[in-house]
Amino acid sequence: MGDLEVCGILSVFMVGAFQKTIRELLSGRDWIYLLSLLVPLTVYNLTLKAMSIAIKDDAPGLWGSLDLMRSDILFNVGYGILWVGLFAVARRGALRKVAVVFFHVISLLIVTVSTVAYQYFEGTGSTLDYSVITFYLSTLGEVKEIIASEAAWYVWLGLILALLYAALGPWAITRLAARRSHEGTARTSRLEAAGLCLIAVGIASLSMVPGAENSDRSFSLSPLTNVLITGIAAPGADELEVEKAGASVSVPLTDVKLKETPRTEKRNVVLIHLESTRERSVTPYNPDLQTTPFLDELSKKSLLVERAYTTTPHTSKALTSINCGIYPDPSTDIHEAEPGGVPVKCLPELLKEQGYNTVMFQSAIATFENRPQLAKNFGYEDFVGLKEMSKKGFQRSGYLGYEDDILLKPSEEWLTSHKDRPFMASYIGITPHHEYLAPTRYGRVPLAKDDVLNRYLNAVRYDDFWIKNLIEQYKKLGLYKNTIFIIYGDHGEAFGEHGVKGHDGVVYEEGLRVPLIIHDPQRWQNGAKISADAPIHHIDLPPTILDMLHYRVVNGDYPGASALKSPEGRTLYFNCRPDLQCMASIKGYQKYIYYYGKQPDEFYDLKNDPLEKHNIIGQIPPAELDQRRNDLLEWRSHAAAEFEKAPSKSK
Repeated sequence: MGDLEVCGILSVFMVGAFQKTIRELLSGRDWIYLLSLLVPLTVYNLTLKAMSIAIKDDAPGLWGSLDLMRSDILFNVGYGILWVGLFAVARRGALRKVAVVFFHVISLLIVTVSTVAYQYFEGTGSTLDYSVITFYLSTLGEVKEIIASEAAWYVWLGLILALLYAALGPWAITRLAARRSHEGTARTSRLEAAGLCLIAVGIASLSMVPGAENSDRSFSLSPLTNVLITGIAAPGADELEVEKAGASVSVPLTDVKLKETPRTEKRNVVLIHLESTRERSVTPYNPDLQTTPFLDELSKKSLLVERAYTTTPHTSKALTSINCGIYPDPSTDIHEAEPGGVPVKCLPELLKEQGYNTVMFQSAIATFENRPQLAKNFGYEDFVGLKEMSKKGFQRSGYLGYEDDILLKPSEEWLTSHKDRPFMASYIGITPHHEYLAPTRYGRVPLAKDDVLNRYLNAVRYDDFWIKNLIEQYKKLGLYKNTIFIIYGDHGEAFGEHGVKGHDGVVYEEGLRVPLIIHDPQRWQNGAKISADAPIHHIDLPPTILDMLHYRVVNGDYPGASALKSPEGRTLYFNCRPDLQCMASIKGYQKYIYYYGKQPDEFYDLKNDPLEKHNIIGQIPPAELDQRRNDLLEWRSHAAAEFEKAPSKSK
């Protein structure tokens, strides 16, 4: 008998022995029960991951796709082997019942996380992690609306069917199949079964190693693995040092007051809030895009800020900077909208002390992020929300509210009854917000090939008519010439330029950079500009307005500066939401982005690369990067400590 024949016989024997060992791990009934759930679960998870890879802008090819799926494959293999071992250990009695319950509960959890992660990625371009889940489980945050509005009916049907099958499928299939198959018995020792569980844990642990080293690192992990890792590895107090910073931080605007000067002019102040409007999508900043021709003409008789930024790409956070002149609370929660949640005197309150009437109008639902309380914290006397407005004849602009023209009638009524005193009025629009329904009152025009982007741009175009209507109203009421209009975007909006969508977590220029136009009928009638060399931040708006009114600020100093003084050479800071996702700083044209170690940091030269196409992090000395990172962490700590002194957090 030759060597080959011997090897062949041994191979057959070993395979047969292995098959016998596998069969003896569990009874035939248990094998049917487990595999009837584990196989469909694995197919479901891998299919969702493949679908996620397919919608990525930068298709990685076959081998790249397999690399991105490696973690998912290992997780599912390890998960399956683990339950084989656990069922072999817990063969009967109370322990078996506990194992069965956990088998179904955990599998249902995996199905849910995988489905939501897929839909979250499709809607935002971002991976689902622990901080996102913990925040949105405890709130009615807009990500729920993003997922609900973007998800096709078959996605939800698939989730429902998957959950039903995970709960009942194995029981039904086992009952059916067990009648027709040999039962078989388990003969493997519990010690061997426990060893199998350890092997399963080892395989599953390999799923924690990312299959990519670039920005796809989190994406390359299986959804549940990424959630677990980001929960365990979230930055702690030792890194952020909030308490340490708080010990040395004072709130510079707690007792601030305004003092009149010989030049003080008590003119009306109007803030016109362009929701989700990025600078590259309005005509004054992009003449090739005819979305806002009226705003373009107005800008030629105004002060145009060439480079303006939000502080955090989220409305309530941006409103805090715009009205109060401070960085918002870096935490994810909208603490600013809690009673006593703002630690400083804001511009509406300061002007109210000078005899001004103050009002905020909003076309979105008032209950979202408790906007009436936020307005009250800022010092507005009146808040006129959607509840007080007639919706007849107006179209919905999305899940958050109605088209912005709905503000015109209540505005006229309020202005007519408050003409006796100077006033500060804020108009918080909502029309360009996701889901970009683009009301058809002024028609629609083709502005982009992509349907979603086209609807967004048409929503921006709608607001051009709204701005015109509002300013015409001021002219009609005789208020125009004595009013200063501040027209600004609260934050930008992303459409996959860097693989992400929406705004909350978008720290690129499409998420941070906004239009800012100051229109004063008594100044700049031939137009003026603030150079891009002196970028302006939202925190600069209160000192700019007070500078234009010629008030002197006493008992405090704003962290920002008047835009009229073209501040240069300073560092601007930005935070993402949810918190602890990313931060950024800009000094001149040099931009640094920090991801808390969740993905590689980035560095851009905005002068030569305004669209952030080329990450030059490798060209920056490590010492400079360390300093930029430490500056960001220190800034965040100081911002958080400032809000620790707010009454709502001091209780």
